[in-house]
Amino acid sequence: MPIVEAPAPRDAKPPEKETYTHADYARLPEGAPYELIGGNLVMAPAPTPDHQRVIGRLFRIFSSFVEEQELGEVFVSPIDVHLSEHDTPQPDLVFVATERAEIVGAQEIEGAPDLVAEVLSPSTGYYDLRGKKRLYERAGVKEYWIVDPVEGSVEVYENGTDGFARADRAEEDGGVAASALLEGLRVEPDVLF
Repeated sequence: MPIVEAPAPRDAKPPEKETYTHADYARLPEGAPYELIGGNLVMAPAPTPDHQRVIGRLFRIFSSFVEEQELGEVFVSPIDVHLSEHDTPQPDLVFVATERAEIVGAQEIEGAPDLVAEVLSPSTGYYDLRGKKRLYERAGVKEYWIVDPVEGSVEVYENGTDGFARADRAEEDGGVAASALLEGLRVEPDVLF
């Protein structure tokens, strides 16, 4: 049997610096609990089982709809989305339309997905509501969903000439959130929580 040389190990964490780049981020080991947001390595603890249940339910709804309509691909976290030299977030859920499939690379999504969804948690809520929301807006994500298990709500934002504007909001007890981008996709918060 031939001897195969193992690839050089990726750095566990780059040396401390004021601003990190995508190259620094790419040297992290696969599965490292970081996102690159505004040049900062943001560490997130492992998600809770409840958080993962909500993401799983949301993924099933989105992926079933997208596959049935043959609209593109849906990915669930962790997946890197390389938006700029200083920004590589890992959204909870990502949709890329068929006509933009070329942005799905071998290692990461290379550019703004069509739709991103984040499920809020105490450890990531600030970044999801502030920093990542602005980042997705600037990058050109067309639709942003914020799923809040504590409030039992789903908010849908559309990206327009003035940035993200709330297009829909639904709460538990009979509400329904609808996608403008994926016409016919509707999510009932009661099903998620």
